[in-house]
Amino acid sequence: MKHLLTYDMMESIRVTNQWLGSTARAMCGYPQLGLIPNPMIKLTAAWGEVMERSFERMIAKPDWNIHSIPGADGRDHLVDIECVMPRAFGDLIRFKVQGRAPTGRKVLLVAPMSGHYATLLRSTVVSLLPDCDVYITDWHNARDIPVSEGKFDIEDYTLYLVDFLREMGPDTHVIAVCQPAPLALAATAYLAEEDPDAQPRTLTLIGGPIDPDAAATDVTDFGNRITMGTLERHVVQRVGFKYMGAGRMVYPGLQQLSSFMAMNAEKHAKAFSNQILAVAKGEASDHDKHNRFYDEYLAVMDMTAEFYLSTVERIFKGLEIAQNRFTVAGKQVDLGKITTVAVKTVEGGKDDISAPGQCVAALRLCTGLPESKKANYLEPNAGHYGIFAGKSWRTNIRPLVLNFIDANCDVPKTPVSAVTTAAE
Repeated sequence: MKHLLTYDMMESIRVTNQWLGSTARAMCGYPQLGLIPNPMIKLTAAWGEVMERSFERMIAKPDWNIHSIPGADGRDHLVDIECVMPRAFGDLIRFKVQGRAPTGRKVLLVAPMSGHYATLLRSTVVSLLPDCDVYITDWHNARDIPVSEGKFDIEDYTLYLVDFLREMGPDTHVIAVCQPAPLALAATAYLAEEDPDAQPRTLTLIGGPIDPDAAATDVTDFGNRITMGTLERHVVQRVGFKYMGAGRMVYPGLQQLSSFMAMNAEKHAKAFSNQILAVAKGEASDHDKHNRFYDEYLAVMDMTAEFYLSTVERIFKGLEIAQNRFTVAGKQVDLGKITTVAVKTVEGGKDDISAPGQCVAALRLCTGLPESKKANYLEPNAGHYGIFAGKSWRTNIRPLVLNFIDANCDVPKTPVSAVTTAAE
């Protein structure tokens, strides 16, 4: 089958590198080699340890590792992860805090489907849990979804959000991070016409490409330069026989990861060199800063080919959201129909993925929304990751988002707590 061998070859390269790392670590770990005064033995063992761990993590879905949070009553409350609405391509899950009354802030975090799992927002979830009842979209790895489940493109993604919002009911507050921002905006407009009672109270869009042409980045330049035929020939592969989704056309996670790494190759090379030296010196640990970051960063997932291609073609090239021409199931979605949902945009001054100007364009498109229900915030020194999971999010953006939610919510709320060290 066309493209299947290429997919399997990438997996073979990954397995080979994992094996090389494991072999180097085992061979240089013999106690007798300690008698040889050669630092290369320790360095080789350290290289093997870092190599094995890195390539092993690439196909493993990280755990949420959210077990409990401190409560206002001075007790730790256990956190259960519940699947509220299971679907073929992604589930709606809830982080249920045991022994705690509803906070009055029911939040749906819309996670990106851009190569990483929803666990990329783990720190965002942890920071919100003390003050909110948190739900999140947990997208599935396309390699594990049988072909019989059919396609999944940006229209299907939008309809999933519509179904999730209907399931959660009224008084929901949506926070969409990065890639899903334009589709969350479209889902809200869709509900404004089709099911107004299911609309969220507020919609917070963080670093999303609402109008990619508003400010150029490497991502938008790539989208404008590349042709759809080139993408289909060189990016899309067919899942190999090892997985349940055998035969499904996907944009492989391993291929995505190579693109991520290439964008900051020098930075990543330095980080891994420093980690190898730290392991050789005995200064590294299983959950040190390097491993915490790269265990998540290297864990990538395949996305369906039709979702990736339709995102490039319709969001970046066709500018359907930016020009208010987006259609879902043959029906045009009019962003001007949003009249009651308060909308806030958040951007980072140093965001090199979704530059300032791209996200705030949403406010211009919501022509039916009063100015009193619009808000925007620019964090001057924050990069892309920082505006939803870094220091800028914890210290500046999170309180502003919660205040925005409270200002547009009639349900009684618990007082906002400070972000604890554990949440960081």
